Amino acid sequence: MTRAAALALFLAGAGWTCPAAATAAASEPLAAYLAGRVASVEGRAKAAAGDFTIALAQWPDDPAVAVRAYREAMIAGDEALALRSARVMEAEKVAPIDVALLDLAVAARKRDRAGYDAALTRIDGGALRILSPSLRAWAAWDRHRPVASAIESAGKEPVARRLAEENLLLISLASRKITGQRARALLEAMQARPDTRMAAVALMAGQGDMQAAKPLLSDPLVLADQKALAATPSLGFGVSQLFVRVGAELGAEGPRPLVIALARTALIADPSNDRARLLLAEALSRDEVWTAALAALDDVDPKGAFAHRAAIVRIGLLGAADRQGEALMLARGLAEAKGATIDDWQVYADQLMVAGQPAAAVPWYRRVTEASPALPWVAWLQYGSALDGAGQHDQADAALAKAVDLAPQEPLALNYLGYSRVEQGRDVAASLVLLERASRLAPDNASITDSLGWAYFKAGQTGRALPLIEKAVEGEPANAEINDHLGDIYWAVGRHYEARYAWRAAALTAEPKLLETLEPKLRR
Repeated sequence: MTRAAALALFLAGAGWTCPAAATAAASEPLAAYLAGRVASVEGRAKAAAGDFTIALAQWPDDPAVAVRAYREAMIAGDEALALRSARVMEAEKVAPIDVALLDLAVAARKRDRAGYDAALTRIDGGALRILSPSLRAWAAWDRHRPVASAIESAGKEPVARRLAEENLLLISLASRKITGQRARALLEAMQARPDTRMAAVALMAGQGDMQAAKPLLSDPLVLADQKALAATPSLGFGVSQLFVRVGAELGAEGPRPLVIALARTALIADPSNDRARLLLAEALSRDEVWTAALAALDDVDPKGAFAHRAAIVRIGLLGAADRQGEALMLARGLAEAKGATIDDWQVYADQLMVAGQPAAAVPWYRRVTEASPALPWVAWLQYGSALDGAGQHDQADAALAKAVDLAPQEPLALNYLGYSRVEQGRDVAASLVLLERASRLAPDNASITDSLGWAYFKAGQTGRALPLIEKAVEGEPANAEINDHLGDIYWAVGRHYEARYAWRAAALTAEPKLLETLEPKLRR
């Protein structure tokens, strides 16, 4: 019995010992509802959707159950449950704004023109009406009617007009009214967003115009085999691309339920849209729903244009979900594969660092730095960090100095180089200059404040060091290294009781290597 089922049965008063009683209780709406709540918290979206299906079937007029059922259905991709709960919410007048998107997506996939128009009318009167001109343009194209009026219907609303202009270009390309070369020039002139460029590439590739599509693939988002991106234009394609475009624009700052709904309805309109699966996984990961986020990637076409990107995203999700072993194994497979890219080497090196294996990460970061002469400063910072962790201090200093040369106003690079040199006793006076500059650039960064304070202490300026370290502890009270520094300075000035307190605080969160240095201090 799962924890969800056990909790549900217990709260429902069903008892624990009789299997027949447990089976009967599991069909009760309260037990199913409670089990669904637990499954939702645990990120088991499909199990939660199944439980809410049972609960909603027996409580068909309960808006609270319908609301939860709807959100879980959108996460799990249970279209039937989403539609059923949507009707309950509408009847009770508690439907969210994205319900109309669901109905429109279903209608677009089925080419149900009456259903599409009905849903579009509802969108016209709601908060998502900025989508209406573009949606109306795709409907006109599908019915072989003029679409130019979409721009006029957007009025002066800048977002609606921008979307309408982008989709008018895509429709012109789909209709072969403009060439791929002309479309590319227009995309560059309007500085189109990556998802719009990707949709254009898909249409060009679908028409066999690889020459026009290839230059657009320089964008990181659309860096893929254009043949694998090839798409045939349809009403579902247009709706799906629009929803992904808007969902990606909202990104981290938009309301997560809406971004999830946009990604899910994009998939409903066009089930082949793997870009929507990546967007869905990203949105779910921001709520730390790791199991559901990983599940969103399961259906990505392993031979499709987004298979490689999905693998990289999966590695990040596995690492964030504390499944470092799986993340490291997958990253190694990518890095050692024939045709591996700089990104693959970078991802594997990053995972080795997370796993506490800096020496193993060094050769992979070295490959990255040797493969491209135009790397950003952060790549050199990571390489220097790995070298430093591996005890190769001279090489680390050179790499970190390169990072500072590339980004002389970047506080993280200044801090790492300055602190590393102070720890090794390399030109402490010059290192102080680096750390003082980092502190001016990021005065509220507790780690940088700590580095500067520690450098002052190493330089014999204890009076300047102590208030800075105390400030750093206030900013990050759970930071073991900062508390360790505070204890050392307290001990140096004779405040032994406070020193022991600071060291004990450090020991609570210290990594094993730091804990080894703390134990003799505490014994002392």
